[in-house]
Amino acid sequence: VSALVALQSCQCLAWKPHPVVAWGAESQHVVAGYSDGTIRVFSISRTEMELKMHPHAVALTAIAYSTDGEMILSGGKDGLVVVSSPRTGMTIHILAEHKGSPITVLQCTRKQYRDFGVEGGELWLATSSDRRVSVWASDWLKDKCELLDWLSFPAPAGPEGLGSLPPSLAAFCPWEPGTLVYVGFGMQKEALFYSLHKKQVVEKISLPYFATSLSLSPAARFMAVGFSEQLLRLLSCPSSEAQDYAGHDDTVHLCRFAPSGRRLLTASHSAVLLWELTAS
Repeated sequence: VSALVALQSCQCLAWKPHPVVAWGAESQHVVAGYSDGTIRVFSISRTEMELKMHPHAVALTAIAYSTDGEMILSGGKDGLVVVSSPRTGMTIHILAEHKGSPITVLQCTRKQYRDFGVEGGELWLATSSDRRVSVWASDWLKDKCELLDWLSFPAPAGPEGLGSLPPSLAAFCPWEPGTLVYVGFGMQKEALFYSLHKKQVVEKISLPYFATSLSLSPAARFMAVGFSEQLLRLLSCPSSEAQDYAGHDDTVHLCRFAPSGRRLLTASHSAVLLWELTAS
């Protein structure tokens, strides 16, 4: 997409999920969140902006599509989470549970109906810099959004304030339904597996440093974790067997598995690396 937005910086973006139809039957779209609180939806095939919304008063810090692509979830520097309709441009929900702390992660996943005794076909989470994670069950067609769980992870007093601390990151675990993985500044350097059914941490994996990025493979039991020490660690779960990789020149601030799980994209200050995962 060749699109310039004057005096504003793009803070986050997300691809629209593929529709359940033949490839190419619908234009591909990407949504981007900006420093002025606006959201813009771009068409890749038409190389143009299709929609602009302004649901936030501050810079956006996280953005995601619902699993069916019918809703856009956005989080701001002030901790507000907004649910918007890309069809109408209207704001559907404003959630203030994380108010006061920047949203670091928004993620949606499909779930079976009544998995947790609530209505809705989608589960989603929001994570904020103050080490809190909220988990929601939603039925967008019925305009329902219900808080399912609220997690708060302890940590010692920060050395120089929240801004200098590692990010709080969470993700649903593809191979363990009803489980999420959390990393962040805490009492120990570790990845925590939390069961939404048992309402408790069910597994801990030690890490060499505090994590700066996290991705779980959708196709195999692998977890990628990046660190500020220019290191990428690939973990095989549940054995916790680890492989470490160098190659970055700075903090590994992004790692993302491809949908196939065969490739991993990682990024630091001035390097983007594409890793090929091979069978051992």
